[in-house]
Amino acid sequence: MAPRPTPADKFSFGLWTVGWPARDPFGDATRPELDAVEAVHRLAELGAYGITFHDDDLVPFGADTATRDARLNRFRKALDETGLVVPMVTTNLFTHPVFKDGGFTSNARDVRRYALRKVLRNIDLAAELGARTFVMWGGREGAEYDVAKDVQAALDRYREAVDLLCEYVVDNGYDLRFALEPKPNEPRGDILLPTVGHALGFISTLARPEMVGLNPEVGHEQMAGLNFAHGIAQALWQGKLFHIDLNGQRGIKYDQDLVFGHGDLLNAFALVDLLEHGGPNGGPAYDGPRHFDYKPSRTEDMTGVWASAEANMRTYLLLKERAAAFRADPEVAEALAAARVAELATPTLDPGEGYRELLTDRTAFEEFDPDAAGAKGFGFVRLNQLAVEHVLGAR
Repeated sequence: MAPRPTPADKFSFGLWTVGWPARDPFGDATRPELDAVEAVHRLAELGAYGITFHDDDLVPFGADTATRDARLNRFRKALDETGLVVPMVTTNLFTHPVFKDGGFTSNARDVRRYALRKVLRNIDLAAELGARTFVMWGGREGAEYDVAKDVQAALDRYREAVDLLCEYVVDNGYDLRFALEPKPNEPRGDILLPTVGHALGFISTLARPEMVGLNPEVGHEQMAGLNFAHGIAQALWQGKLFHIDLNGQRGIKYDQDLVFGHGDLLNAFALVDLLEHGGPNGGPAYDGPRHFDYKPSRTEDMTGVWASAEANMRTYLLLKERAAAFRADPEVAEALAAARVAELATPTLDPGEGYRELLTDRTAFEEFDPDAAGAKGFGFVRLNQLAVEHVLGAR
């Protein structure tokens, strides 16, 4: 039986996830619109600790001030009643037709200026609600046609926008940092900053790189055929995992947004192990929200929506239990030692050693027997089989 989630687990959901009415490019909605207040109360009942939103999730695009204030007041009241927090806020720069060529990188200068004003307004709201992270998914920052977009100029404009937003946060004294969310494609043919690596490279060019990190999503990296756990390991290694989006994906196809673990289960196991323990050699772990960015299937009614929300948390907690059992298993410890996993944490060079000393060490080359070393196995298959058996509950 899976443990029950509690706020201490730091599980959070986007309002756009449980609130998705299941409309897609080929079909109408299969569920009614969900009131944000109901979402807050239902998630609190399930044991979540936080809820996140785009500005347009909470307040309809173009709403007047009275409507905006009324929506926000009802939402704040629900937060107060339930104790749910808002750990992250983001801005929608992709739904309205004005953003059809992007927000920060639209070819149209007036659209870029409008996008910046929209984000600045939502930064104020994020700070007011106590959010610590502002996620930026550039879903329309890209192109379908290579000749239609000057990519180098687009990156200049992207950097200009992020630098401005960082300056605004600093000048206003907000306790807020930014997290870029990479995605390779969909809805655009090619999206700028498509992977963790691209985003990390971009961040290094910013005026305040310390204020900007990543919000990687399982499905997005796997859409590019990449290993999500590896990408998260690099983000942790560089101190740039500011937030994370958990869901499920089954291979290189459209963004499925399945329940977490309902895709590559073994990679999900490795991911949870990494987030909770920092890897086999105890590297940096993750202490932020475990945020679920998934879509309840179009096949589900509202009862199924809440069952799917619970399924995300249950799967994570089950994998957390399995990862702890894996780490505590003496046979796993023996297999890890045989695979020399811990040895990788030992520097290749001795303290104070450089290339001169290495060149004089005959055991490193002249007396090293590559044939004998090459004949030895590492036992990785056995180690992975032990992981499979733990995931399946056979050990």
